[in-house]
Amino acid sequence: MSRLFRDVDGGVLYPHGSVVCIGAFDGLHLGHRALVRHAESRARALGVPAVAVSFEPLPREFFAPDAPPPRLTLARDKVLGLRALGVDGIGLLRFDRRLAALAAEDFVRRTLVGRLCAREVWIGPKFRFGNRRGGDLALLQALGAELGFVAGEIEPVHLHGERISSTRIRELLLAGGFEHASELLGHPYAIGGRVVHGKQLGRTLGFPTANLRFPHTPALAGIYATWVHGVFSDSGRSVPWPSVSSFGTRPTVAGVEPLLEAHLFDYRGDLYGRHIEVEFVAKLRDEERFSGLDALTEQMHRDAEQARRILSEKRLRATA
Repeated sequence: MSRLFRDVDGGVLYPHGSVVCIGAFDGLHLGHRALVRHAESRARALGVPAVAVSFEPLPREFFAPDAPPPRLTLARDKVLGLRALGVDGIGLLRFDRRLAALAAEDFVRRTLVGRLCAREVWIGPKFRFGNRRGGDLALLQALGAELGFVAGEIEPVHLHGERISSTRIRELLLAGGFEHASELLGHPYAIGGRVVHGKQLGRTLGFPTANLRFPHTPALAGIYATWVHGVFSDSGRSVPWPSVSSFGTRPTVAGVEPLLEAHLFDYRGDLYGRHIEVEFVAKLRDEERFSGLDALTEQMHRDAEQARRILSEKRLRATA
């Protein structure tokens, strides 16, 4: 189990040294994975722990609270993803006013050297950190020469001639390009969480939903054909369950908080409290305001029919 720490300051965590990689890691796409795996391989070569350092909230969320960038990955999924990549430690540092004001040099001295005893520090292309984004590869290398660590930057990762980035993946998701986004991510785009109670409105309309709260600005909003993972069939097997999902603020019923609502076709079980993942397959339409519940219900039936057809075709192609 990877050690998780949240604070810039504190006791020494790796007195015999470590190899550190730093990044936002939003989405943990193929570029992020290349950085983490490089750090992990260097750590194994040196016989020291590999540590991934990130921030929560993301710095851009902190600096633009009224217009934060769409989020790809929640903190929990980021931690699980980094653990799956084999790192020994994860720094999910609290990005607050104090950390925002911390000079890049002080961050290096206090955290990378003081807490982690870094022997090597690795970053992605053009990564910047510290107050006013004052930290870069040149600063790391200069401080490394003084403080006894090596710093490096991995090359950009490309797929089919295209540079992989979280920005590009957000663009694809917003445009409904899920297959292309999944290629850049290295896995299907999905959002996981624990099913919570809602207002039960969907049930009264004939469309009971499994609800996931999403406390950040979503990378996409609208109505989608989806698979729900973490659901068990009558035989006791976990199977991808066909579904139609709404992601957004529900303008027809005066919703505010972003909510992911998944209607599982022909499912009769109880999912409250269970952790599920909703995998996005195809966008059906944008979220919109209807004149009333009758008009909304009619559209929900059309959405469900379209989602069933898309998922059935996907399943047939996968088994052909």
